Amino acid sequence: MAAERIVVVGAGFAGLECVKRLEHKLRSEIDRGEIEVVVVSPHDYMLYLPLLPQVASGVITTQAVTVSLPRAVKRAHRLPGSVIGVDLERSTCVVRKISGDVVDLPYDRLVLAPGSVTRKFDIPGLDEHALGMKNLAEAAYLRDHVISQLELANASTDDAERAARCQFVVVGGGYAGTETAACLQLLTESALKRFPRLDPGLVRWTLVDIAPRLMPELGVRLGEQALDLLRRRGIEIKLETGVEEVTDEEVTLTDGTVLPTRTLVWTAGVTSSPLVKNLGVDLVRGRLKVGADLRLPSHERVFALGDCAAVPDLTQDDPEAICPPTAQHASRMATTAADNVVASLRGEALRRYKHHDLGLVVDLGGTQAVAHPLGVQLTGAVAQAVTRGYHVFALPLTRTRLRVIANWVLHLFGGDEFIRIGFLSGAKGTVEEFESADAYLSADEVRDRAQTSGTAPRR
Repeated sequence: MAAERIVVVGAGFAGLECVKRLEHKLRSEIDRGEIEVVVVSPHDYMLYLPLLPQVASGVITTQAVTVSLPRAVKRAHRLPGSVIGVDLERSTCVVRKISGDVVDLPYDRLVLAPGSVTRKFDIPGLDEHALGMKNLAEAAYLRDHVISQLELANASTDDAERAARCQFVVVGGGYAGTETAACLQLLTESALKRFPRLDPGLVRWTLVDIAPRLMPELGVRLGEQALDLLRRRGIEIKLETGVEEVTDEEVTLTDGTVLPTRTLVWTAGVTSSPLVKNLGVDLVRGRLKVGADLRLPSHERVFALGDCAAVPDLTQDDPEAICPPTAQHASRMATTAADNVVASLRGEALRRYKHHDLGLVVDLGGTQAVAHPLGVQLTGAVAQAVTRGYHVFALPLTRTRLRVIANWVLHLFGGDEFIRIGFLSGAKGTVEEFESADAYLSADEVRDRAQTSGTAPRR
C-alpha cells in the first residue's frame, strides 16, 4: 500500500514550523514508510523576514537571516521548486522545479503556506522602477543600489544629478517601510564619511503613506513618538499622500510634489501569492477563505495558513475579523495546522485556531525602537533590547540565533565597510523582476493540463 503523502507548499514561518511539527507528531509513521511528508520550496532556507531592513542596511549579513532547511528538516522530503498550480479535484500539485522541469505531485493531504508578494497598484511607471523589500535578493540589491547612488553622486559634477541621486523615497508607512527608511537612513548617514565631496544636507529620505497615521497598529501614542523620532533624524514624513507617477528620474506624489530621485522603495503592503488566487475558490480580502480549523470549505483534505489564508480571529467580537498576516500568527497557525492534518489522518476531531496577539516591535535602527509587548508601551533603548530579544527568541535553530547576535556585536564595535558587492550589476532589480507573478497557472490552465495528461484523481 502506498504511503499517505502530505504536501506542504512553502517553507516560510508557517510552512517550516508545520513540517517540523508533522515530523514530530508522525515520526514513527514516517520511519515505517506509512507517511510521506514533502515540502516544496524554491530555496533551501527559511527567510526571517523581520530582519530584512537590517540586511539592507548592512547591520547583519544575508546568511544570518536564513534558516537552513537541511538542518531544520530531518525526515521530510524536500522538493526544490515552486508549486505553480493546484488541481483540487484530482488532488495534484503542478510543480516547476528549479531545473525548469514541470511535474505533477499528487497528495493525500495538502497544506498551503506559499506566503505573500508585494502588493502593487496601477500607477504609471511603478512596475518599471519600484524596488522591493520582500525577499533576500531584493534586500541585497537595495543595499548595493543605495551605496551606488552615493558613489555616483560623489563622482558627479552636475548639481541636479547629485541631488537626485541623494534623494531616497520609501512608500509605505507600515512596519516594513518604516524600518526600511529608518535603517537605511542611518546607513547613508554613516556612509557619508566615505564620500567627502557630498554635502550631508544633500542626502534626503522621504517616507510616504496614504494613511493618516504612521503604523496605526502601534496605537496613537507610540505611533506619534515614532513619527517625531524619525522627523528629528531628518526623515520627511508625508501622510495622506500617495504616488501618482514614477519615472526613471522623478516621483510625482498626489499632493503635487515632484521629487527628483533615482530610488523608489515600494513597501505598501502585501497580497497573497498568485497561486491561491488561481485556485478558483472563495477569497476574503484576497486570501483563501478557511474555517477556524484552517481547512478549505468543501475540500476537507486541504489546509491553508499564514499570509495566504483568511483565518477567523476568534479573539475578536467581530465575526468578520480575520487574523493579520504576521509571523507571530503564521508560526502559531503552523502548530494547529499540523495537529489537524494528523487528526484528519487518524479520524480525530480537529481543533480551532485561537491566539491572542502578544504585541509588536519596530526596530528604528541604532538604539532606537518602539514596542508594546503584552500591552506595555516602550521606546528608546529599552524597546530596542526587547525588540532584539524578541527576534532572537523567534528565530529557529540555536546556530541562527548565535549568528545574528554575533553580527549585531560585530557591527556595534566594527561598524560597516560600505562594500558594494555588485549584485545583479546592470539589472534594474524591480519588484516586477524579483517577484514576477506570470509563472503561475490559472485554474483553466491546470484543468487543461490534467485533461491533456489524462491523470486520474489521487482519491
